[in-house]
Amino acid sequence: MDEESRFQDEAIAETARALGHPARVRIVRLLLDRQRCIGGDIVEDVGLAQSTVSEHLRILKQAGIVVGEIERPRVCYSLSSKRLKLLSELISQVESCC
Repeated sequence: MDEESRFQDEAIAETARALGHPARVRIVRLLLDRQRCIGGDIVEDVGLAQSTVSEHLRILKQAGIVVGEIERPRVCYSLSSKRLKLLSELISQVESCC
């Protein structure tokens, strides 16, 4: 296995771990529907405490799934397709073989 394949496998695993909580999946779905979202809107829509949502967003950002842009006084979040694309490609390969 070459270095690039190992890197991709690690990235896919990290993405899958980050999506391994229902609240984080809800955040991703919310961002899919809205394209961009202000942090406070996410808290309202997900229905969890602000500190809990912040922790979920931190995990999603660390995994490269979500990016946050500071637009004073708010932070606006959006999806980053780079990591999600790797996971999507793997799922497509599984679907086509089975």
